[in-house]
Amino acid sequence: MTDIAFPHISDNEPDAEGVLATWFAADGDQVGEGDLIAEVAVDKVDVEVPAPAAGVLRLLVAEGEVVKQGAVIARIE
Repeated sequence: MTDIAFPHISDNEPDAEGVLATWFAADGDQVGEGDLIAEVAVDKVDVEVPAPAAGVLRLLVAEGEVVKQGAVIARIE
């Protein structure tokens, strides 16, 4: 199992947050390593999140949810 964390966005603000803007894959979808699976919005900048491994995607955070940097947003089984 591989955890997917919300991207690290600030060294100066350990409690920095962003919004999970869009999931490009659904819960239970098969994804390949490097596939674009999500986009997060941080300080008016969108950051793409690729799959770090291949497998079945399990979403843990809903679109539009505010998330702290480093928090686990999904897993790949």
